[in-house]
Amino acid sequence: MDAQPLYDLTPVLRLALLGLVLALGPLAWVWLRHRDASPAKRLRALTLLTLFLTFDLVVFGAFTRLSDSGLGCPDWPGCYGSASPLGAREEIHAEQSVRPSGPVTHGKAWVEMIHRYLAMSVGVLIIVMTVASWREARQGHSGVSPWWATAALVWVCAQGAFGALTVTMKLYPAIVTLHLLGGIGLLALLAVIAEVQSPRPLAVSPGVRRGVQAVAALAVLQVALGGWVSTNYAVLACQEFPTCQGSWWPAMDFRHGFTLLRDLGETKQGDYLPFAALTAIHYTHRLAAYVVLAAMLVLGWTLHRSGEAGTRRLAVALLVLALWQLASGLSNVVLGWPLLAALAHTAGAAALIALLAVAVARSALAGSTGRVGARATRPVRAML
Repeated sequence: MDAQPLYDLTPVLRLALLGLVLALGPLAWVWLRHRDASPAKRLRALTLLTLFLTFDLVVFGAFTRLSDSGLGCPDWPGCYGSASPLGAREEIHAEQSVRPSGPVTHGKAWVEMIHRYLAMSVGVLIIVMTVASWREARQGHSGVSPWWATAALVWVCAQGAFGALTVTMKLYPAIVTLHLLGGIGLLALLAVIAEVQSPRPLAVSPGVRRGVQAVAALAVLQVALGGWVSTNYAVLACQEFPTCQGSWWPAMDFRHGFTLLRDLGETKQGDYLPFAALTAIHYTHRLAAYVVLAAMLVLGWTLHRSGEAGTRRLAVALLVLALWQLASGLSNVVLGWPLLAALAHTAGAAALIALLAVAVARSALAGSTGRVGARATRPVRAML
């Protein structure tokens, strides 16, 4: 595996063609289902479908990480210079013969490449969405700035670069965490784009609007901490609840645990990462979860007290996701980090960030009209 170049661009054209072919299915579905709709409605349908597939991509990325398939193909963008593991059967077999439970196996290679295929198809859909947005804007058929879709295109390109670094830097924890945050950030951006394409302002007071923004910021911080737990494989540092290792305040090494610039499993000096550092990573995420859960419950209750049905539905969704994250998070600890519970926790985090992005966008739309509850008619360009 060491002799394999980290970057092998030989299969780039074949991979790009494959991404285009995979994207044709969703594009055809949007066109056929909305062929009688206006171009603006078709564009929103494409945005929502891309949002859904991006959510799938985030969850499958978590499966790739949790199944130890992140280095299933040790080069980028292909697999041993091929567009699929089929063309790398000999190399994978040779590596698997030496290390049967190592990072490269036939199964792990397929998981890694399917993740890349899905990422490429999402990239193609965002390219189409960007081109369509600029075309609609130039024809004067859309009140939504095309720079929203352009921002998504730039974002997905940066996300692809972090995906490459994840492989070439051998699962460097800071890079893997940023890659996770980038995927969830793209999901949030697409959710905001869908909202500005069909504005539905959230009728709340300025104080509640600031509360929505504060909870969204706390949730992003918590997702970052959760990503740091996952990428450092620190979840099993505490296998009981509510205590950890039989103590309310176990031995923790924050200095090594939260050193960002270091290799996986090592300190900055190259020594083995102490177990107390993993404990610090895990317990910090757990303590922060209490704060975020309380904030979500308060915000959900405040929104539910509103008289508007749309606001109450948003509150119910927020409360359901709060309970989902609590249940899946506890399952990770109590049940020993089963794969299903871990994926459920990641999916809940992604859905929560998307929901909070929608809430922030809707409250901003309402605020930009100058009066609570008024329908936004022209803020979608000014918001960018």
